[in-house]
Amino acid sequence: MARKIVVDPISRIEGHLRIEAVLGDDNVINEAYSSGTMWRGLEIILKGRDPRDAWAFTQRICGVCTTVHALASVRCVEDAIGATIPPNARIIRNLMNATQHTQDHLVHFYHLHALDWVDVVSALSADPKQTSVIAQSISPWPKSSPGYFSDLQKRLTAFVESGQLGIFSNAYWGHSGYLLPPEVNLLAVAHYLEALDFQKEIIKIHTVFGGKNPHPNYTIGGVATAIDPDGSNVINIEQLNMIKKIIDDTNTFIDQVYIPDLIAIAGYYKGWLHGGGLGNFLSYGDFPETDINDPSSYLWPRGAILNKDLSTVYDDIDPKDPKHITEEIAHSWYEYDRGMKKLHPFNGQTKPKYTGPELPYKYLDTDKKYSWLKTPRWKDNPMEVGPLARVLIAYAKGNDEIVGLVDYVLDQLKAPKAALFSTLGRTAARGIECKQTAGLMRHYYDQLIANIKAGDTRVFDDALWDPERWPDDCKGFGSTEAPRGALGHWIHIKDRKIADYQIVVPSTWNASPRDAKGRSGAYEAALKGTPMVDPEQPLEILRTIHSFDPCLACASHIMDMNGNEITTVKIV
Repeated sequence: MARKIVVDPISRIEGHLRIEAVLGDDNVINEAYSSGTMWRGLEIILKGRDPRDAWAFTQRICGVCTTVHALASVRCVEDAIGATIPPNARIIRNLMNATQHTQDHLVHFYHLHALDWVDVVSALSADPKQTSVIAQSISPWPKSSPGYFSDLQKRLTAFVESGQLGIFSNAYWGHSGYLLPPEVNLLAVAHYLEALDFQKEIIKIHTVFGGKNPHPNYTIGGVATAIDPDGSNVINIEQLNMIKKIIDDTNTFIDQVYIPDLIAIAGYYKGWLHGGGLGNFLSYGDFPETDINDPSSYLWPRGAILNKDLSTVYDDIDPKDPKHITEEIAHSWYEYDRGMKKLHPFNGQTKPKYTGPELPYKYLDTDKKYSWLKTPRWKDNPMEVGPLARVLIAYAKGNDEIVGLVDYVLDQLKAPKAALFSTLGRTAARGIECKQTAGLMRHYYDQLIANIKAGDTRVFDDALWDPERWPDDCKGFGSTEAPRGALGHWIHIKDRKIADYQIVVPSTWNASPRDAKGRSGAYEAALKGTPMVDPEQPLEILRTIHSFDPCLACASHIMDMNGNEITTVKIV
């Protein structure tokens, strides 16, 4: 007999997400429903404001991916007014973006997702000497002595015996789905704590170029911080040398800690090939080597894959075209004028209309509207976005670096290519991409230094800052590939004010409810067919959902400029 299980809220994510799963007699998930339980209203807040301020508002949608909304926002305004920024500004923005991806992937693997695979309490019974042997067999990382792991184990034991697990509390320790031996669990816990310390170092790059983190500063026309190698109150040689050291340390940490851990842990879960989902993948592309308006220069290629067919990548992606990108609301708590079923973001509307069940309720009415997220489509297709999409598109296009990294990981795991289409493949893709973005940090640093040595320190075009030089009526699109996937901002500027602003974020693509044809979004599709060992401890649901790294704060958020509540919606 079919029954429902509810996980609400999903923890270790940004924002509020509810998952309802329908299980068959064999405890296999037959259907799944994803519901964002916060309302988003930022598009309304932006109307009538100065377009030069949009980045500051949109960036505060989320405190995790702290730079991507600002980047997409300044790009969309610059696209609308026809601006071209100086080369150094493009390079610095790319460096900040590569830094964001690298830091975000590290945090995701160790602090948001690893505990779905690592049993912390099991580490108490590990032999530290054997952990040391394992650590030294997979990496030259210096923190690998028996004494180091013994001291860590004692700290962990004190946590457990005190009854206060702190950051390791409220998990399914002892679940039979955990397959790592105690010694590998101890190794993973050690690197969990090391990554906590390390991630605060890498974000110093944002504080140099953007003044602070989270939410570094951006500006229309370039970047906000001047460069003078010999100056004192600008980016100087001392800061540039510090950045180089951080980049070098980052690459070392990924090579000697993250990638070895990824392969070691995945090796115990090679049979866990659930969670493939839609099989449709989309990327806007990113990291322009020349102008942002030239996708052919992107180091991350633009493209789409349908039905897991890696032999064909669709390049005809135009986010400004109403035939390409639409948002539906068949199962979303919104309404459109004149009963419209779907709209392109240039014509988008944000008109909330809650029609869900009254509190308290046990289950959502999934035959009707059941989420605050809209339902984006590309050419009427539901799509998955994120690291797996980007890696697959680059792999299918024959990108040498990605092909080499993917083949290396598959070879180490002795896994078939089909393993990429799974929860495990999604997790591996993040590690592969993190290795790549760490290399991009070095690539853009070298470009910047070469320009400075050649005498080019220009980072801003003040002519672009003057609204009197802008068209009276214009529209623009700006995108970036956020750590979680394709992010698009659409703006309509009229009389130098924001007439309309629409944002479609990665988690809107992935966490969206069904469309009018009853087709699932990426989360919902990925959960179908997943067997559960113990429905009372839904570890399998957490594994697959966390592999997407949900950010529901991006997908549904509301505040005013003073941080005050604007409306209250009663919903579980």
